[in-house]
Amino acid sequence: MTLKERLVTEALVLFSTKGYMSTSITDVMERAGSSKGGLYNHFRSKEELFLEALSTARKIWRERNLEGVNPDDRPILQIRKILENYRDHYLPVEEGLPGGCIFVGLAVELSDQEPRLAAEVNEGFIRFKGMITRLLEKEQLDGGLQPGVEVEQVANAIFSGLLGACVLYTSDKSNENLGLAIGSLIDHLSSISCRDHYGLAAADA
Repeated sequence: MTLKERLVTEALVLFSTKGYMSTSITDVMERAGSSKGGLYNHFRSKEELFLEALSTARKIWRERNLEGVNPDDRPILQIRKILENYRDHYLPVEEGLPGGCIFVGLAVELSDQEPRLAAEVNEGFIRFKGMITRLLEKEQLDGGLQPGVEVEQVANAIFSGLLGACVLYTSDKSNENLGLAIGSLIDHLSSISCRDHYGLAAADA
């Protein structure tokens, strides 16, 4: 691992556990075993380091939450797989992100103190919710949703419920509660599907 990679990795751990405002450049240097000159050779500021760490966090998110998502599956099954990945491969895995979902914590912390950085974090939320909406719209066009289902409302419910599950898990680190929260979202998907025999069953099936 290069010095730049170590700096980003250690910054990500600190931002995940302590937050952005409480993490100093000195904290990062000490964890990475770097001098001030070594750090500033790669990053001109703490903000620049943060943006690089945020990019790495997004890469981790994609690797863990999109793992096994088959684009040939029904869209609603793709959403279910993402929810399962959150439960099984993302939130409980502390490697790289020991503080849980880094995006939720940073969005709350930075909203008032660093609105420009908060906007960078929120951009990921916007894209994720958009992805859920597009998958539900495709499922509806394919005839897979119950008549009268409002896609935007369902997308909001799934997105908000998942954020709530992230906050809850960050607070109590309970796999049981996480499973219940994600399970309720999967059950909701099942309730709006009109083709359960295609593979969408209850969360514990």
